[in-house]
Amino acid sequence: MKMLFKQRFFSWFDSYDIYEESGNVLFTVEGQLSWGHRLHILDSGGNHIATLKERALTFLPRFDLLIGNAQVGTLTKEFTLLKPAFSLDCNGWQVEGSFSEWDYTIFDHDGQPAAIISKELFQWTDTYVIEVADPQNALYALMVALAIDAEKCSRN
Repeated sequence: MKMLFKQRFFSWFDSYDIYEESGNVLFTVEGQLSWGHRLHILDSGGNHIATLKERALTFLPRFDLLIGNAQVGTLTKEFTLLKPAFSLDCNGWQVEGSFSEWDYTIFDHDGQPAAIISKELFQWTDTYVIEVADPQNALYALMVALAIDAEKCSRN
């Protein structure tokens, strides 16, 4: 399954539309004013299904992944000098990034790619393609991609 993650051009807070390959909106992401990033994920019907919350006052950025009110994982930026690294506590996954910080691969507990996140260059807004091996993991992969993008935005 392929998803296109595209930031809205005019928005006060982080707002994104996530499209499936056919062009239909699969998810909508709306930012909320808070200490750190707080992103609410809505399904195509406008129902709130998940939240991404950045923890405030941590040495390195840390994001909690919640579906409904239940925490399903955490993504933490690791201290590195050259290649971006994150520790991921979600689904038994691991995430690895490229030196350019544009491409990431999420591996499942068997070492197989669960999702591939690629940034599209030369776009007006942040745009990513997320390829997910199992469509049931689409929401989890989206939450990881949102956390990585939020961490990069905080740094810049």
